[in-house]
Amino acid sequence: MSQQLQPPALPKNCYQMWGGRFSQKPHEALQVLNNSLPYDSRLYADDLDASKAYAEALHRAGHLDEAEADKLVKSLELLRFDWIEGTVKFRPGDEDVHTVNERLLVEITGELGQRLHTGRSRNDQVVTDMKLWLRKAIRETLGRLSRVIETASRQAELHLGVLMPGYTHLQRAQTVQFSHWLLSHAFALREDGLRLAELRERANVLPLGSGALAGNPLGIDRLWLAERLGFSGVTPNSMHAVGDRDFVVDFIYCCSLVSLHLSRLAEDLIIYSTKEFDFIRLADSFSSGSSLMPQKRNPDSLELIRGMSGVITSNLTGIMMTIKGTPSTYNKDLQFDKEYCFQSFDKLSQVLEVADGVLQTMQVQQNSMEAALSTDMLATDWVSGISSDNPFYYPLTMIIIRHIYAFQAYYLVKKGLPFRQAHHVIGRVVSLAEERGVDITDLPLGELQAFCPSFGSDIVSVADYSNNVQQYNAIGGTSSASIVEQLRLLKKFAKDLRKQS
Repeated sequence: MSQQLQPPALPKNCYQMWGGRFSQKPHEALQVLNNSLPYDSRLYADDLDASKAYAEALHRAGHLDEAEADKLVKSLELLRFDWIEGTVKFRPGDEDVHTVNERLLVEITGELGQRLHTGRSRNDQVVTDMKLWLRKAIRETLGRLSRVIETASRQAELHLGVLMPGYTHLQRAQTVQFSHWLLSHAFALREDGLRLAELRERANVLPLGSGALAGNPLGIDRLWLAERLGFSGVTPNSMHAVGDRDFVVDFIYCCSLVSLHLSRLAEDLIIYSTKEFDFIRLADSFSSGSSLMPQKRNPDSLELIRGMSGVITSNLTGIMMTIKGTPSTYNKDLQFDKEYCFQSFDKLSQVLEVADGVLQTMQVQQNSMEAALSTDMLATDWVSGISSDNPFYYPLTMIIIRHIYAFQAYYLVKKGLPFRQAHHVIGRVVSLAEERGVDITDLPLGELQAFCPSFGSDIVSVADYSNNVQQYNAIGGTSSASIVEQLRLLKKFAKDLRKQS
């Protein structure tokens, strides 16, 4: 009778949470691919917290006596110090953080440690750990967001009244306050904060107790577990719970939007910091030079913020494509959720810190901003303009209203002309000025009145840029009163965020 070949045995120091029905150990290549410790080891504290609560739940359900539960809880807490002190050593059979923690627990408590996994699967274990981690990640991200919003608000308040061109299509459009422009980016970040806060509440339901997919048959009190771990409720369907990574997708989506908003801010600042604009001057600590051209001063900090948005957004695409092809409940594909999620959090944390530093240290070049204002930006305001309480006499050739184009359209509207007609009139005026190679403000009053009799000498009141911006006093506008209210809203929001972080 021929002798049967025996499969290679697992090393004695190899701890496995499965394997009884297998006759061969995993192939070395599969072990390498399957090992998620480089990523999920950062969940060690969350895994210990969930395991402590589960040990207590097993005691409440009568599966552990009080002394056994107490020993498990205290031993798990001892492991926390090993992780913190960096004394935990990984072994060949350690697949993930759950394996490591259970192996170490068994080394301390013996057979008792093997009872902790009673009724629990890594399927519900890992999703619970991820949700515990997510709460902390959102809290930290909200804290960083609040600091950027506060910094932007301080700069806006400090430079209230500074005028600059507002752009659409990267073409000068209307006069705005620098503060209004900067707060437009702060309000985008405010929306990001609201999204993250909403996600934290919506995702805060406990999956632990769902088992591998069918639930828990051992009388575990999931509502008590939820309260013990700080969740607002429990997942209502075990199959959905173990396969759910929507909260990971949502978090990466939120990170992606924050990064996109920071990228747009960075793009504006890159343009405004060029010598062609010279609206902003970046601090040396957030700039770099050239290895060849000694005169160069590059906005690398902003370019890295802009570039990082692509990395974070690619993680969103990655996690969505990973989930797209998976059947219901848990599949090992979901192991990669942590790579996408952790990198998004880490990279966003970095760029938020850099963005805050850039905003804190940048210099606002008021003279350059106001020198860039031009009369063509007031064309709209000539259409609806404002009446003057102080009329002046100007000869026909001297009705030179500087800084007028945006104010022009509104000027005629306030004289009673329908906006579309006023828009057409100003268009013809602009065309005539372009044909002559002059500013619209150089056209005599008599010629303006030939286009529309509503033009009067009071149009001079439209010529002042400062007066121009103050007319936009509806909620959300660029007037000083409106900006002060915007600052109030953002300061309150940032203060509330700090309380949550």
